[in-house]
Amino acid sequence: MKIHLNQIPTEGRHFEGTDPSKILDLREESNVRPVSDIQYSLDVGLSDGGLFATGQLGVDLDLQCVGCLERFQYPLRVPGFACQIELTGSEMVDLTEPVREDILLALPPHPHCDWNGKRVCPGVSYRSKTEVADAPLAEKPDAWGALDQLKLK
Repeated sequence: MKIHLNQIPTEGRHFEGTDPSKILDLREESNVRPVSDIQYSLDVGLSDGGLFATGQLGVDLDLQCVGCLERFQYPLRVPGFACQIELTGSEMVDLTEPVREDILLALPPHPHCDWNGKRVCPGVSYRSKTEVADAPLAEKPDAWGALDQLKLK
């Protein structure tokens, strides 16, 4: 996303639109595949030799579940996007790299197909914290018991 500095009045300007998802630069064999363009809604302004942008980003993704290895749709949203770029004398400022970086940082590290509660992942069985807390501890064999029986003299 490139912004021409002459398009920004002193009070700032609002930009909405889409950019192609290819800016994410994901490998084709990746477990993450964008299925939509990147949507943005940004407020952009100038201050003390810099350009700032705040707003929201979003992209719909096709991810692979780490539990069952099935693919599922995931709407990734970055509600608190913010960046500041120092002006270097150019008439254009490119926000592509900060946008890409924030989206990649927001990717779930361990995506699960049951992320929204509408499905139960067949590959993983979860137990609630109360089930785990109420479960009786299994009796462990006494590892030192045999040594206690040992007669050395």
